[in-house]
Amino acid sequence: MPYILVVDDDEDFTLALSEGLRLAGHEVRVEPHVGRALEAIRARRPDLVVLDVMFPQGSSAGFELARTLRQEREELRSIPVLMLTALGQRFPFGFGPEDIDDSSVPVDGYLEKPVDPDFLREEVSRLLARAGASGRPDGPGAERR
Repeated sequence: MPYILVVDDDEDFTLALSEGLRLAGHEVRVEPHVGRALEAIRARRPDLVVLDVMFPQGSSAGFELARTLRQEREELRSIPVLMLTALGQRFPFGFGPEDIDDSSVPVDGYLEKPVDPDFLREEVSRLLARAGASGRPDGPGAERR
């Protein structure tokens, strides 16, 4: 059973997301505080991290966590990260999947909130399948939608 860590401080959203992922056969832990997420990842390596961008600790704290994670030891650096955020809706500068790269936003997938639950489950399944036993899917930007 794949273990997914959801790092997001929106309680209503994470409740619905967690339930949907559990129904799809995943074990889910929610960490609402971005500052404790790396500690949780080090304590138990997830098969996938679903990561928001904006937190009370900083409007780009999710980006910082993604960059920090990619600087960790190999077994943590290879964890697929799916960025799931409302950033593009909250700010008019048009941030989107085309802005993802290894240096500034090293994630493996990007989706905008609100997201269709079925599409989200498909994306989670795709990233988990591509990661397989080797960890991170084919590098940055791999088949983002």
